Amino acid sequence: MTAFTVRLPNSVHQKIKELALREGISVNQFIVCAVSEKMASVLTLDFLKSEATAGNRNDFNHYLSMVPDLAAQVGDEPV
Repeated sequence: MTAFTVRLPNSVHQKIKELALREGISVNQFIVCAVSEKMASVLTLDFLKSEATAGNRNDFNHYLSMVPDLAAQVGDEPV
């Protein structure tokens, strides 16, 4: 495990302490969770962009054309 110093504005540090207390976890654990969530978000976007560039519009249209053109079932109507 690695330790490092992070400089935070006092207001941010105070809010982290409040939120960690509310969640019943340590400030350290709160920050680890927040950083992990941000990493997951960025990595997911990277993955989706990568997949999108590998996509083929003709293949998409081919498979879309195979979907039957039916009315929405009860409960699936557009809002």
